[in-house]
Parts: sequence; C-alpha cells; structure tokens
Amino acid sequence: MAITGGAKTYTIGSIVVGIVGALLAFIGGSAGMGPFVLLGGLMAGLGSLFGVLFWKYGYLFIPLVTERAKIVMMTDTGYEIPPSQDVIVKNVNGVFYASAFLGLKIFESAIEKSSDENIAYTQFFERAISNIKYVTKVAYLLYVEDVGEKRKMIETKRAEAQLRLARERDKPQPDVLKVDKYEKEVAIRDNELGRLIKGVKPMGIIAYAQTTAVGLSKDAAVAAARTQANELRTVLANALNVEVVNLTGDEMLKCFEWEKFFPMTAQELEESVV
Repeated sequence: MAITGGAKTYTIGSIVVGIVGALLAFIGGSAGMGPFVLLGGLMAGLGSLFGVLFWKYGYLFIPLVTERAKIVMMTDTGYEIPPSQDVIVKNVNGVFYASAFLGLKIFESAIEKSSDENIAYTQFFERAISNIKYVTKVAYLLYVEDVGEKRKMIETKRAEAQLRLARERDKPQPDVLKVDKYEKEVAIRDNELGRLIKGVKPMGIIAYAQTTAVGLSKDAAVAAARTQANELRTVLANALNVEVVNLTGDEMLKCFEWEKFFPMTAQELEESVV
C-alpha cells in the first residue's frame, strides 16, 4: 500500500530544507553575503527541528498540518485519508465506508488476577460488548520481550514514579489523588520486577480496535465512524479497565497496514510503535 504522505515524507522534506539552508549559509559566508548566511542558517535550523519533530512525533504534528492545509492523502488501492487523519475512507460503487482505529493501553495482565477476578472480568466484558450494535474488531499482537531491556525500563519507570511520589508527599498540601496514583504506579512496577525475578518471561502486547461505518456520502460515513469510535472507546475502557485513545496519523496507518502484514520480529514491532 503506497501512501502519498506520512511521517517519512515530511521528515525527508524537512531534512532537504535543512541541507539547502546549510549550503546557502556556506555559499553566503564564502561570498561575504550576510543576508544569505542568515537565511540559510534559519532554514537549516528550522529544517533540522521539524525533521526531528516529524520523525519522533509525526502522529501529533502531521494531522495538525494536514488539517490546517486541507491535505487529503490517497493510497494506490483507492483508500482516502482526510485532513484530520483520524479515519480511512473508501468509495465502493457509490457507497462510502469509513474506519476508525483505537489504541488500547493495557496496564494489568490476566496472570496478575485471581481465578475469580478473571471470571468476573470475562463476564463483565461479555455484557459490555453485547451492548455494541455494530461489528467491532479487537486485535492483540503478542511477543516475548528482552528480559534485560525490560528490567532496565521497569527500574527506570519505578524510580521516576518514586521521585514523583516523594515530591508530592513533600508538598505542604499534597494532592491525595496524585499520591494514590503514584503509589499504585510504584506498586505496579514492583510487581513487574517481582515477576521478572521469579523467572516469568515478559510478554509484550499491542492492542487496538477497529470499527467501520457506512454512509451514502463521505461526510456521513466519517461522522458515523467517529460516533461509533467514541462509543466503543467508552465501552472498552470500562469493560477492560484500560486506557483507550483515538489513533491518528501514522499510528492509525500502521494498524491499517497490520490488517494485511505485521512485523515479523519483536524488535521490528517495538520500533514501529510510537
């Protein structure tokens, strides 16, 4: 699937601007032309800055750029990504289909729950899902993580959480909600470290959901898909006790591509996630 846009395109464009600016500054400096040096330096600085921003945070900045500039992205298979970059649309014989994607951030594993908690969790999930009036797909990509790197990451996050907790407790009037939140985060990291020490292999999970709506016009299909996504976000957040976010830009496009092919190694999968 070829797409006429994306983080890679914007990053390369920014790098090209930076290189042109650097050359302009060099030539201007050699010829003693101050204005060209200033202009070239400005272009080089902005090109480098936007190159980094588009590469690292393209999922945030690219939708802003395309929405303000009214840029519509097209694929070679007939799919259209509107300027908001929060849905994917296709016209099939005069009928429009729009799909929206949601990211699921799972913080608690099923093996950390008791048998009764897992049974209750499953029953509650089934009751919640039965209220959805349209077809919904929830996908899980599973992989075994590197133990050494996982331990470093957990220890770093635990230290950060402990620091935030200590700072909040040292305040004259600590926020009770924040203290509770940081205490839970520290407990989660301690539990994760305890499992690693016991020899439990860390499993990585990337989860997302997809919903599709249909309409006689593009606007109708897009509006329906957004409505369904908002309803689905609420249901999944309550039923699974997870954080659910709307995916846009490259994050949405990755999920769309994963419908056909997905990374073959854990490293590729981890690198593809923002």
